[in-house]
Amino acid sequence: MAWTVDARIPLRLVADAAGLSAALAAGPPAAVLAEAPAPASPGGVALMVFEGAEAHPAACTCCAGRPAAAVALDRLFQARVRGQSPWFDRVVALAGSDAGRAQVQAALAGDAVTAARFRAG
Repeated sequence: MAWTVDARIPLRLVADAAGLSAALAAGPPAAVLAEAPAPASPGGVALMVFEGAEAHPAACTCCAGRPAAAVALDRLFQARVRGQSPWFDRVVALAGSDAGRAQVQAALAGDAVTAARFRAG
C-alpha cells in the first residue's frame, strides 16, 4: 500500500460573497485571499487582498514578475508562520473576475514558491 502526504495548505477558489461565506462556514479555520476591492473582513480571519488586473509591469523589482495573487499568498503565509495573523489550515480565495481567477490558478500552477506552500483543494 502506498502512502502519500501532502502537507501543503489547501486553497479553494470562490467567485462571490455567498460562496465565500459558505466556504468559511464549512471546515477548519481559514484565511481569505480576496481580489480587490476587499470585502469586509470576517472576524478572526486573516485577510490578504490582491489586484485582479496586473498593477505593475512584468518583472518589476517589487514583485519580480510574480502574479499579484502569488505575492499576496506569500505575505499571507509569512504572516501565518510569524504569528502575525490568526492560524489557518486552509485558504478561501475570493476572485470575482476572470483575471483574478486566472491569477490565482497561475500562481498555483506556475509559481514555485506558491506551489510549494499551497495546493488546489
